[in-house]
Amino acid sequence: MKMNRFLLLFLSACFVFPLQAQRTSLSLPPEKADWFREARFGMFVHFGLYSLLEGSYNGHTMPDAAFAHGQSWYAEWIRMRLEVPGDEYRRLAENFNPVAFDADEWIREAKNAGMRYFVITSKHHDGFALWDSKVSDFNIMNTPYRKDLLAELVAACKKHGMKYGFYYSHWQDWEYPGGAMPEWYPDTPDDEFESYWQKKSLPQVRELVSMFDPDLLWFDTWDWKTHITDKRRDELIALVRSLSPKCLINGRISYLSPGENIDFLEMHDNQYPEGILEKPWQTPATMVHSWGWHAKDYNWKTAQQMIGYLAGNASKGGNYLLNVGPKPDGSFPVPAIRRLREIGAWMLSNSESVYGTEPVKEISPAEGVFFARKTEDGKAVIYVFMSRYAETIALPFGPDGISSCTVLESGMPLTVKPSAAGIEIHVPGQFENDSAVQVFKLTLKQ
Repeated sequence: MKMNRFLLLFLSACFVFPLQAQRTSLSLPPEKADWFREARFGMFVHFGLYSLLEGSYNGHTMPDAAFAHGQSWYAEWIRMRLEVPGDEYRRLAENFNPVAFDADEWIREAKNAGMRYFVITSKHHDGFALWDSKVSDFNIMNTPYRKDLLAELVAACKKHGMKYGFYYSHWQDWEYPGGAMPEWYPDTPDDEFESYWQKKSLPQVRELVSMFDPDLLWFDTWDWKTHITDKRRDELIALVRSLSPKCLINGRISYLSPGENIDFLEMHDNQYPEGILEKPWQTPATMVHSWGWHAKDYNWKTAQQMIGYLAGNASKGGNYLLNVGPKPDGSFPVPAIRRLREIGAWMLSNSESVYGTEPVKEISPAEGVFFARKTEDGKAVIYVFMSRYAETIALPFGPDGISSCTVLESGMPLTVKPSAAGIEIHVPGQFENDSAVQVFKLTLKQ
C-alpha cells in the first residue's frame, strides 16, 4: 500500500510539473501595457565603464577615421570603435567610483521633466553589470564604489511612483567567452554563443527580474545578423514570463523577428515613424549624438526639438524614451539638466495633451501641425499641436460640433470660423514669436 502511494506521488509529479511549465504563456494580456501606452514619456540612461573614457582614448576622440570602425559618435562603443585592449578596458573597473551619483536626484529630475518611467543600462555590450550579480564578477561590486546602483535606483523609483526597467544586452557581450561581437569580427560559433547564453545571459536576466521586479526589460538587437533565433527569443520570453506577471518586453529582443509575444515595438535609434502603429511603440532618442557620456559631443538638441518629437510621437500613439549619459562621477551634465527642466516647464502646462491620448485617425497632419485626442468628463477633446506658426489651422469639423477652443496653457479663447474644409482656428500673431510648441484644446459637443 505504501509503495503504491509513493509511486502515485512520483507519477503525479512527473505529469503535473511539465503541465505547469507548459501553462506559462509567452504573451501578457494586452491591458498589462496600458500604463505604457498612457505614460508616453520616459528617461533612458546609459552609464558604465565607457563613461570614464568620455569618448576619447589614447589621444583619439570619437569619431576618428584613423580606425577602421572609428567613425561613430557612440561613446558606449569606444571599446571596439577605438580598439581599446580588452584587459585594459576591464581595468577601468578599478577606477569606477561615481561618488556624485544620487539615485533620488536622478529620478526627481526625470519626474520633474514629466517622465513616467525610467530605464537604465544594467549591462551594455561591454559586459559590465551595474548590480550585485552572482553570475559574473565583472560588476559594480568589484569597483571602488562597491554599491548596487540598480538597487538604489529601484528604491528611488518606488519612492517617487515611477515605473522602471532595465536595458540588458542579451546578444552582444565583449567580455564573456561566447558573447556576440560586432559585425566586423568573425562570427561567434553557435555552440560558443549557446554556452554564453546559458551561463551568463539567461542567468543574469533571471537575476534582474527576481531581484528587482522590473516593469519592463529593454533588449537590444537591430538589423544585423544575430544569434537570437526564434527559439532563443522564445526561451528568453518564457523565462521572463515565468518570473513576472507584469514585465513588458520590447521588440528589439529580436529586431528582425520580434514575433507576436512582445509587448511593445522599439524603433531604431532616433527613428520617428511617419504613420500610426497599432501595437504600443516607442522611439529611443538622444539629446546629443552619443548615448554614453561624450565630453566633446556638443551636438545638443534644443528642448523645443525634443518637445516636438514627444508631441509628434504622442500624436501617433507612441512613446518617447529620452536618454541622458551621466558623467563619470555619476552626475547629470548641466546641458542635460537644463533641457530636462525646460521640457518639464512645457509639460507643466501641456501634459494633459500627452498622457493617455490617442491618435486622431480621421485627420491628416499638416506640416508643423498634428493632433491627439482623449475623452474628458464624457466629452471628446482634440489637442492641436502647432510646432510651426500658422495663421490658421483647418479641421474637418462642422462649426456646430465645437463647444470651445482655447490655448491649453492659459485658457485663452481662440476664434473658430467655418471654412470650406469645415472650420478654421485663427491663431493670434503673438504666437509667431513664441518658439514653444503651442497646444490648442478643442472640446467637441456630444
